[in-house]
Amino acid sequence: MTAPLFNFGALSFAYFAAIGLFNPYSPLWLQGLGFSTLAIGSIASLQSWTRVVMPYVWSWLGDHSGQRERLLRVAAVGAVASACALLWTRDYGPVATAIALLFAFNGAIVPLSEAALSRHMGGADAFDAGRYGRVRAWGSLGFVLTALAGGALLERSGMASFPVVVVVANAGLLFAVWRLPLRREAVGGDNPPPAVLQVLRDPVVRWFFASVALTVLAHTSLYAFFSLFLQSEGFDKAAVGLFWTLSIVFEILFFWLQGRWFDRLTPWRWLQVAAAVTALRFAALALAGGWVLVLVVTQISHAITFAAHHAACTQLLHKHFPARLRGRGQALYTTLGYGLPGVLGGVGGGWLLEVTGFAWLYAAAALAGVLSWACASRGSALASAAGVPKARQPLTD
Repeated sequence: MTAPLFNFGALSFAYFAAIGLFNPYSPLWLQGLGFSTLAIGSIASLQSWTRVVMPYVWSWLGDHSGQRERLLRVAAVGAVASACALLWTRDYGPVATAIALLFAFNGAIVPLSEAALSRHMGGADAFDAGRYGRVRAWGSLGFVLTALAGGALLERSGMASFPVVVVVANAGLLFAVWRLPLRREAVGGDNPPPAVLQVLRDPVVRWFFASVALTVLAHTSLYAFFSLFLQSEGFDKAAVGLFWTLSIVFEILFFWLQGRWFDRLTPWRWLQVAAAVTALRFAALALAGGWVLVLVVTQISHAITFAAHHAACTQLLHKHFPARLRGRGQALYTTLGYGLPGVLGGVGGGWLLEVTGFAWLYAAAALAGVLSWACASRGSALASAAGVPKARQPLTD
């Protein structure tokens, strides 16, 4: 791995290490503060609320200034400062405010870094899925290490230490961001960047975002409530970490090896496969989620429902949002694919869980997977009719 790609791998490791600590265990910390499941769901949805606006703001600045690495430094400093506020807050209002600020700042990391990485991966040439997968695998490794170690650490020290480790994790992110050399990308002189609205008018792009949104909506029931579900089934915090770790181990394997065989299917076909497996995954949790074997199999399926899905999305974004559209394409992927569905899934899922319980929550997630498959199938048909390259042919700008 070349030096620039190594630095991007380190940044991916640090960012997802922070996420791997925060996402699985923050619901347990909030529960320890006495918050209801509805309150926990509303706070979890703040990550999605901030993703509705902030990634596009950061990416707009990156596309117009060409200084993505400098903006990454600003965002990382803000994330550390916001994490420090959790050390002294315990009431709902201050906690929600600190977490919203944390998400507003770290929401810049993925779209800005992915746009910069995409420039290294392909530029005007074919996107290199193999090298991208290996860089992204370091992020999954960061997630799995903190998910595993976090459970054991918090089991031993108690959930009161959760804010401290969140600060440490975000400090690591700041260090990784600072290792990226400052680089200003050419922005075309006085010529304004191309408008993104024209791309969104393409029906293929609209069906793509609809499919992504529904797949992510289904996974919101996992990200926000899976730890609580495992606890309700009698598993301790160490076991929670092990189940999260299992899913990420297979995610890492997929990312690391995808260059060998990923092009055997078109990106659209991968979206269809991921949506179908998503529906089966959450249907199994709804029907028999208390069985250890079912939990193991469904966590292994994360290699398809997340890793394959994300890799396919990255290739399609590289095609439809080239050059100076790249940052805003990544931001729209975050906003339309993760932000809005996350808001609905966090708040709506919290309400559904309060009213009906986990079985119906995961049944609703399975339905979202079925609808995602339908959207991906429609987008695939339109893309084929428009002459999108077939399998084994590289996607180009």
